[in-house]
Amino acid sequence: MSAPTSRTPLRVCFVCTGNICRSPMAESVFRARVEEAGLGALVVADSAGTGSWHEGDGADHRTVAVLRAGGYGYEHIARQFQPEWFAGLDLVIALDSGHLRDLRRLAPTPRDAAKVRLLRSYDPAADAGADGRGLDVPDPYYGDLSGFETCLEMCEAAADGLLDAVRDALGREPAPAP
Repeated sequence: MSAPTSRTPLRVCFVCTGNICRSPMAESVFRARVEEAGLGALVVADSAGTGSWHEGDGADHRTVAVLRAGGYGYEHIARQFQPEWFAGLDLVIALDSGHLRDLRRLAPTPRDAAKVRLLRSYDPAADAGADGRGLDVPDPYYGDLSGFETCLEMCEAAADGLLDAVRDALGREPAPAP
């Protein structure tokens, strides 16, 4: 990840399938961490989906319910990720290995492909497993509210590690361990 100039904020985009469940949740959690760290003027977070199925829609009602219950702000309109966005992004955070693969294929250059990372790769307790799918945030869309709660827990567990990586990119010291 390249460090932004003093005038340009670091830009992070979270990407899932339809941009109504996982990616808006990860975006909201990360935005809260950025604000808590006093980095709101230096970091811009948003989200998108690999597909256009829900473009223009708000987040799934279960995403909204879980975010509100967790005390997170919520503001979202779904959109589809576009390859030309790579030029303006510093980091593209995929929510599962399928998104990682799709986004790296969309990347116009190898440098752009290197910007794509899995969210849970920033969670020190996450285990990739033999097939690497252990770092996936499972899609809760076809399940009940508990899947959305699990998704929120995974986003929260990875947010501090991602924030540390962003601080490093900004040339700041990582946060001290609690």
